[in-house]
Amino acid sequence: MKLIIASDIHGAAEACDRLMQAIERKRPNRIVLLGDLLYHGPRNDLPGDYDPKHVIELLNAHASRIIAVRGNCEAEVDQMVLGFPCMATYSQLLDPATGRTLFFTHGHIYGPGLHNSVEKLPALAPGDTLVYGHTHIKVSEPCPGKPDAWCFNPGSVGIPKDGTRSYGTYENGRFEHHLLR
Repeated sequence: MKLIIASDIHGAAEACDRLMQAIERKRPNRIVLLGDLLYHGPRNDLPGDYDPKHVIELLNAHASRIIAVRGNCEAEVDQMVLGFPCMATYSQLLDPATGRTLFFTHGHIYGPGLHNSVEKLPALAPGDTLVYGHTHIKVSEPCPGKPDAWCFNPGSVGIPKDGTRSYGTYENGRFEHHLLR
């Protein structure tokens, strides 16, 4: 199983173009989007490359491979223009090779309490992973308060808080961060 994991695009078209280039190069089985896809939200500055209509076009081209969850900036109108479900609070995927469950969420309802994410872990079995966004900061470490589970945040495609636009991959049971150049 090969996944590309991205979060917090916030309508940033040039950055989303670069993400699409990575998807073409890496050829994942699935693309996991962790919310905040089109709108920048009232607490964020408008991305310099803000063009949500172009982002819609780019994402819809891959609709059949996308697993998406709702971020705190998603609205019903977003679901009306996107060709894949994006309003679920969370989704889960079992990696049959490792037996690990990946719990996908945005980070504002379920989260590890790191970098302004909510502190409310879902029920995770030993070895499972909480995969979340929301904070715009990359994380790959044991979950606070549950060290037998892992936390992974790919960072932000559109409005990074650490200065680097990024996404993540999951392959052969391993998570990695990648910078968008």
